[in-house]
Amino acid sequence: MESSTVCLANATVCNGTSCLVPESNFNAVLSAVLSAVLTILLALVMFSMGCNVELKKFMGHIKRPWGICVGFLCQFGIMPLTGFILSVAFDIIPIQAVVVLIMGCCPGGTSSNILAYWVDGDMDLSISMTTCSTLLALGMMPLCLLIYTKMWVDSGMIVIPYDNIGISLVALVVPVSLGMYVNHKWPRKAKIILKIGSITGAVLIVLIAVVGGVLYQSAWIIEPKLWIIGTIFPIAGYSLGFFLARIAGQSWHRCRTVALETGMQNTQLCSTIVQLSFTPEELNLIFTFPLIYSIFQIVAAALFLAVYVVYKKYYRKNNVEFPEGRDNEPVPDSSFQQVNEGFQPDEKQTSVNQKES
Repeated sequence: MESSTVCLANATVCNGTSCLVPESNFNAVLSAVLSAVLTILLALVMFSMGCNVELKKFMGHIKRPWGICVGFLCQFGIMPLTGFILSVAFDIIPIQAVVVLIMGCCPGGTSSNILAYWVDGDMDLSISMTTCSTLLALGMMPLCLLIYTKMWVDSGMIVIPYDNIGISLVALVVPVSLGMYVNHKWPRKAKIILKIGSITGAVLIVLIAVVGGVLYQSAWIIEPKLWIIGTIFPIAGYSLGFFLARIAGQSWHRCRTVALETGMQNTQLCSTIVQLSFTPEELNLIFTFPLIYSIFQIVAAALFLAVYVVYKKYYRKNNVEFPEGRDNEPVPDSSFQQVNEGFQPDEKQTSVNQKES
């Protein structure tokens, strides 16, 4: 009686404060159509992001992968450990703990590349980190899940969709490679494509969140603990990624890049793993968590971007030198500074100020 007052009339599985409602035929068709459209749009956006990547600097990150190593430690060190700590701290049931850990073990999502552009991050590092984390996920996801989930379930029951990971890798590498080629051959046209793509990408991120909320609106009744974890988890990822990168001696713009790469997970991959690994009865307890994480990672990133924009305007308004690259390495004169107006102190003006002082 109590569950019937909580769940909707057409719910097939009810358990306490959680319910699972079958997806209607209309939703199924709409989901398939929108999924295809969003995939194509995302590929076009990644092509535009590739127009901001320079092959020489991209290969520089591959040959001297200190930034990538920091990102790897954040992606497959901090995130799974944070998921484990949150699961234990909130004392959630084993199956819910497993889905939280699956999210923590997923590689970085492509949305981080779009946001890295808007916060004047290192686009060369961002693309290389996303590519490497997706590639390394083929081995690191099973390893991390084996380590962290064995106290709750047999890790063998979790199905890793290697084909989906491979598709994600191809969908990232091919458009970005084409964008890099355009940037090399026609740099002026690449800047125009980048401007259009960056705006489209920002709209696309919001659209994905809205579409997900609409398609699965009937599954929003879920245990409050998962709501709280879904809110805290991405914020913790952004914060810990930023501070670890700073401790590792990375410049400010790279710290912002690593932060976004750490907290912004591939939630679509997590959803696929969950649906392949659990029965409908089990799904009612965990079905919505990837969507909750997806929405709050976007909200947290938007707040991060807003703080950065305000911070940037404050320095410009007061004519104070923006503290980029003062430390161990200067920020390179990359295309993201030229196109997105990175905030580097003018060298001539700096030298004049030094003489006057």
